[in-house]
Amino acid sequence: MRQVSSVLSLAGFENFLVGGCVRDLLVGREPKDWDITTRATPEQIQSLFPHTFYENEYGTVGVVNDEEKNETLKTIEVTPYRIESGYSDMRHPDKVEWGETVEQDLARRDFTMNAIAYEIENNKTVDPFGGVEDIKKKLIRTVGKPEERFGEDALRMLRALRFSAELGFVIETETLGAIEKNAGLLENISKERIRDEFIKIVMSDSPAFAFDSAVRLGLMQYIAPEFEKGVGVEQNQAHAYTVWEHLLRSLEHAGKKGFPLHVRLAALFHDIAKPHTKKWLNNQWTFYGHEVVGAKLAKNTLTDLKFPKEIIEKVTKLVRWHMFFSDTEEISLSAVRRMVRNVSPGLIWDLMDVRSADRIGTGRPKESPYRLRKYHSMIEEVMRDPISVKQLKINGAQIMNLTKTEPGPHIGFILEILLSEVLEDPAHNTQEYLEEKARALYALPSEKLEKLGKEARKQNENEDEKEVEKIKGKHGVR
Repeated sequence: MRQVSSVLSLAGFENFLVGGCVRDLLVGREPKDWDITTRATPEQIQSLFPHTFYENEYGTVGVVNDEEKNETLKTIEVTPYRIESGYSDMRHPDKVEWGETVEQDLARRDFTMNAIAYEIENNKTVDPFGGVEDIKKKLIRTVGKPEERFGEDALRMLRALRFSAELGFVIETETLGAIEKNAGLLENISKERIRDEFIKIVMSDSPAFAFDSAVRLGLMQYIAPEFEKGVGVEQNQAHAYTVWEHLLRSLEHAGKKGFPLHVRLAALFHDIAKPHTKKWLNNQWTFYGHEVVGAKLAKNTLTDLKFPKEIIEKVTKLVRWHMFFSDTEEISLSAVRRMVRNVSPGLIWDLMDVRSADRIGTGRPKESPYRLRKYHSMIEEVMRDPISVKQLKINGAQIMNLTKTEPGPHIGFILEILLSEVLEDPAHNTQEYLEEKARALYALPSEKLEKLGKEARKQNENEDEKEVEKIKGKHGVR
């Protein structure tokens, strides 16, 4: 980055770091990418560097450093000062001209905190719109009139909420009012762009406030309108919050735990169908079947937002099965096996994470009470490889071939004895050793082989029980 700036400066082209990287440096975050703006034209930029690419109509040249190992520094985007005008599609400028000064370039940007330039060579900051002060105040404010900025690109309204969630900043009053007034402009924005901002909010440290603000400001109806139906919907005695508050609190907990995207989405969507299934029965509100309806609503919403198929399938499955029965005083291991099969072994632990987020979202203080810990233990028990002769590097057919015999109880006795030896010393689990040992065992009198085989089987069963007890001890259950 410094090298790119230095090359431009030596060639006589004024240049500045600009945009998000400057903002991130000022708030103490690691920049995800680096942008430089300069007086040079795209052709002049390309002439100065050996490896570049220029595949857009907005002047941005990618300067590639093939030897750089840090991914954020491998490609530096360098763009001429730009003056933009006309946004008929509320996304792209109709006209782009190269500017003469960095101030002209900064004037086209969305928020003051993103309209700061820093000149590396002279350690100089250019801040014509008070962005540095707004960062100190933790304030999100548009460059110039907010209605003009949102009229140029309506997605900026959602970006304001995203920055609020990521940085913990508040949105300035006039900017906030303009978002509420112009919320309908979001209808002109593609679902893909909305999805990208939606994901960034979901993956932020504080998504709940941003999504609640989206509802209050009228933006949610253009993102995922199903969520609005949960606002103010009361639940039964097990829940301290309305459906919408519960979903937000579940998502917030999933974020605090650092869960991956599909788990956070499942936490946000898991009760989305409760308004559709709400009925008064036996003096309380019930929501029977909301997990089935919710899976369909989650799938439809995520499909509408153009999410990848893999994410949609994972979230849909987690929402569908989040209401698994967890009364471990009554549930059996076979029922747990069926649950693992339903949600798939690859998602079962994600399902447990959704359940913990769900629990915290109800207002209960413990995310892993005894019942849930016991269920964890039962899942681990049914998913482990049981101690059995299947673990051996030899099987019954091979032993019959070695001993030139037909099937019979002697094969089982030999396998049990071999397993007992392997459990004692795993280094013995080689085909060469086991074949030699099998021949020796077959040579024993049948009565002695039977006695040794039965003793080994009992010992192996005890070892299996010990493994189960270890699992239970790990989870603090019995």
